[in-house]
Amino acid sequence: MRFGFTEDQQRFRADVRETLRCEQVRDAAAQATGADGVEPDARPLYRLLGELGLLAVHWPVEYGGQARPLTDAAIVAEELVRAGVPDTLHVNTIQIVGQFLLMAGDAEQKRRHLPALARGESFASVLYTEPDAGSDLGALRTVAAPDGDGYRITGTKVFSLKTRFVDLGLCAARTSPDAGKYQGISLFLVDLHAPGVTVSVIPGIGDEHFHQIELDAVHVPGANLIGPRDEGWPLLNEALTIERTGLDYFLKAEHWLQAALESLIDREPDSPHLDHVEQIGRWKGALAADHALAWEVLTGIQAGRVDPVAAAAAKYHSSELAQSIAAWAVDIPTPEQRADRTGPARILNSAYREAPGLTLSAGTSEVMLQIMAAAFDSLAHQEN
Repeated sequence: MRFGFTEDQQRFRADVRETLRCEQVRDAAAQATGADGVEPDARPLYRLLGELGLLAVHWPVEYGGQARPLTDAAIVAEELVRAGVPDTLHVNTIQIVGQFLLMAGDAEQKRRHLPALARGESFASVLYTEPDAGSDLGALRTVAAPDGDGYRITGTKVFSLKTRFVDLGLCAARTSPDAGKYQGISLFLVDLHAPGVTVSVIPGIGDEHFHQIELDAVHVPGANLIGPRDEGWPLLNEALTIERTGLDYFLKAEHWLQAALESLIDREPDSPHLDHVEQIGRWKGALAADHALAWEVLTGIQAGRVDPVAAAAAKYHSSELAQSIAAWAVDIPTPEQRADRTGPARILNSAYREAPGLTLSAGTSEVMLQIMAAAFDSLAHQEN
């Protein structure tokens, strides 16, 4: 890949940054930011961002976008986080579910769902993980039984974020339960307001809550089946690769390191301790590498290359880095700084509680290492 940004990308970034500086966006972002285990409703903020045309700039115009490159969408994602916008609704709705629908959905599915997602009028989440499946999605048990011109989906999904605020779920279910472990799986868009859907909060320590979703014979129209029936496993792997660019984890790591630096300067304004300065330099170097990995995946997707190994490397590196920064930075604020519920200490406290889940969500670090190891093993056998 070519490192650095073109003049057009730099101008676009400057325009986005200027738009996000307006008082209306800043106020809405502050109201949407969770703290101390309280998770506010971020949808008003996203409706505002939709009105400003900032949610899906890379989608075709007919689907609510501006037909800009995918890399420009990554620039927007970076500037949103740097402007203090909580990113989970954007990551789930636009970067994962919307992007997957753009790539794998049919024309009618795109027409029906994408414009509302781009306007911030509808939101989506991912329904893959199950209580007894964990990281092994091939062990999922949710069943989609034929029902007239549609299906009835029954099963339990867990660890989905923002689910009580969203409208659609990208759900993996078995349409041929007697097929092999990786056969007979299909992907559906499920209306989470439909009869038979129950969403409950899973108690946790983070400011964003995980949810459990019970699907009790939920009717899903046949038109909501994405791709061919029983052939969802390759699509599921493609969807996971899209989810693993690493950009969202990189942005968390960058945000947390900046908060640590601000806290350190406030604590030691004249001369920050040399050990801290050295470690911050090391983190900065790791972040630069992390950014390059994420953009390698993004530029590949833009060129039509969905590389699961590159995505696994980016996801592994970025999530491990963000988790390490959060663990290192939590002790930097003084007791007086920790008492400030609006300053960098609040960010670092929240980061410490969020960080353990980063190496679990979107695929555990162990699974990412397995993907990379399998690829290297295959390459070694080819060379021999």
